[in-house]
Formats: sequence, structure tokens, C-alpha cells
Amino acid sequence: MIKRFALLQTFVAVARAKKMAQAAHELALTPGAVSQRIRQLEEAAGRRLFLRNPTGVELSAAGEALFAELAEPFRKIEAVDRELDGSGASRVVITTTPSFAATWLVPRLAKFAQRYPEVEIGVETGSRPVDLMREPIDLAIRHGLGKYPGLEAIWLIAPELIIVASPELLKQHAPLTVPADCMAFPLLHDSSRRDWPFWFEAHGLAAPNCRTGPAFSDNHLLVRAAVAGQGLALVRDVYAEDELRAQRLVKALTVSWPTQFAYYAVSTTEALRKATVRRFRDWLVEEARQEISPLT
Repeated sequence: MIKRFALLQTFVAVARAKKMAQAAHELALTPGAVSQRIRQLEEAAGRRLFLRNPTGVELSAAGEALFAELAEPFRKIEAVDRELDGSGASRVVITTTPSFAATWLVPRLAKFAQRYPEVEIGVETGSRPVDLMREPIDLAIRHGLGKYPGLEAIWLIAPELIIVASPELLKQHAPLTVPADCMAFPLLHDSSRRDWPFWFEAHGLAAPNCRTGPAFSDNHLLVRAAVAGQGLALVRDVYAEDELRAQRLVKALTVSWPTQFAYYAVSTTEALRKATVRRFRDWLVEEARQEISPLT
């Protein structure tokens, strides 16, 4: 029974992380041990539970069915485990992107700790979308349009991005005057490929092909690709300021920023029943309301 539980626990960890190495780190196992456990579970189940893809693994149809059965029970077990070790009531686990954590959230956490020293904050970062209904995460800070069915979302801050391109690229096309003009250009993306689709949607435009084009995991690489004339980039001005100053890049289009394209604090109704989660969310809103300048 204990061995079978360990196999199921490993399965849930891999299903959430979608990467064997990340699941191994979370479980304090070697990647080889995780792979072996998954093979044993698949042999017991008599079917494939995961399929490999270029970035890691994804659930097969049988895996999806099994995960649907296990996600909620394991989330409750993990919540009870936190209560038993004394951290459940006073710990808030949040997830956000590495850039938001580094530039906005982490520098402010000391202020929260001073006000609420009894509350422990756990910060997890990554670009994958976390399933708050299935995973032991209390709150997510997400960048998007605020459309999160079944979840409670509150607007925090709307940092502006700018559209930049090389002067040589712009000479090859008609001038950009409205957001729809961007569709005539190749588009450069960050690794999530979500910013351009959200930006077009926020401007009320249907752009079914806006996810195509090269993607980069680092904003500086994204800017370098724009300098090389590979397409339009949607970036924070801080990443492009040197290239703009040297005129290797120019602002390709200036339009009012759609304020609904913003960062939101997102959580489940159940998570918000915890006083510590509500306290942290309210503090986030308070901090965001004190913002005078855009996110840097």
C-alpha cells in the first residue's frame, strides 16, 4: 500500500510539473528514480500515462483520467500535511513569473514580513500555467486579461510594454498607425507566447496567427532578435533602452496601453477562506495601489 501510494504521489508530481527533472527536485529524488516509478505505475495500469514532447512530458488520455481522480485528494492530503507540521495555517504559497517576482514582488516582501511576522510566504516561479484547482498553491499572480473561469481575480497593476523594431525592418513595410498594422510583420515572442495574443485581444482584434514566430526565454535575447530585424518585439522599455538610445531600435507604434492587460491576483474561493491568504492578497492590492511609476 505504501509503495503504491509513492507511485501515485510521483505521478501527481510529474503531471503537475510536466517535467521529470522538476518533479524529481520537488520529491527529493533522482530523475532516474522518478522515471522508474512512472514505469512501474504504467506497468500496473497496463497503459501509457505520459507522452514525451519537446519541452517535457504531457498526460495521455489515460493519464488525464487518472489525474482527474487523484488531483483533489492529493491537494487535500498536502493541506493536512502542512497543518500537521504546523505551517498550514500560517503559510501562503504563491506562484508567479520569474520577472515579476524579481522586479516587483520580492523587493516588497520584507514589508509584508514586518507587518505579519507570523505568516510564512513561499514563492514559486515559472512560466507554466498552474492549476489552482488541482495543485497546492494558494494564490497566483498572473499576467493577462483577468479572464479566469471558476477563480477569483483582482486587478493589481498594468505595466506598459512597448513595440520596438529595427529601422531597417520598418522601411520594408507601410508605416504602423493602428494595432492591426502589426499583423503585417513577423512577431517575436517570449517563451509563453501569450503577450501578443493578449495585446491584440485587449485591442478588440482577432489575430489567429499571432502566436507564430520565434520565441525566446530571455528578454535580452528578444531585444537582440528585434535589433537583427527579425520582427516586432513587445517588451518592457527597460530592456530596450540602450538600443533605443543608440537608434538600433525605434518605437514602432505608440498607442494607449489597454489597462485590462495587467497583473492579477488569482485564487480559488476555498483558498480565500484562509485568513492568511486573504491577508496576503489584500496586502498585494494595497501595495499595487501605492504604485506611482510603471513596473520596472
